[in-house]
Amino acid sequence: MADVQTEKAFQKQQGVFLNNKKLLAKKSTTGVRYWKNVGLGFKTPKEAVEGTYVDKKCPFTSNVTIRGRILKGMVVSTKMSRTIVVRRDYLHYVKKYNRFEKRHTNVHAHISPCFKVTEGDIVTIGQCRPLSKTVRFNVLKVTPNQIFGSAKKQFMLF
Repeated sequence: MADVQTEKAFQKQQGVFLNNKKLLAKKSTTGVRYWKNVGLGFKTPKEAVEGTYVDKKCPFTSNVTIRGRILKGMVVSTKMSRTIVVRRDYLHYVKKYNRFEKRHTNVHAHISPCFKVTEGDIVTIGQCRPLSKTVRFNVLKVTPNQIFGSAKKQFMLF
């Protein structure tokens, strides 16, 4: 737990008792760690189980449940700490011209430290309770980048 303490406040997981007694639990080198399966067919990442990070908004290691919508999109920005911007492209039908027009929306999503993402990666995000003013989604799965060049303005349906 020593390398986890990078913040001013003491970092610990909510459901873990750190002062374990000799009679109650055996001492281990990694310590006690809380993690869970979010369900819906998504596997818990290895880093979430074996890692040492503490994130109170992570769906795998904290008290955040995934409910509601499951969406897919492309990562546009990773400049915020533990938050990414996901671009969702869709087609909108215009009845007057009998044609479709391209549209997009940007969705902000919390990303757990167990995932490593770059711009252009395809992510699956799940809806959860509001985590901040604009963040209502959590990253559940990351598919590596398959686009060459800039991925900012590319239109891609999933």
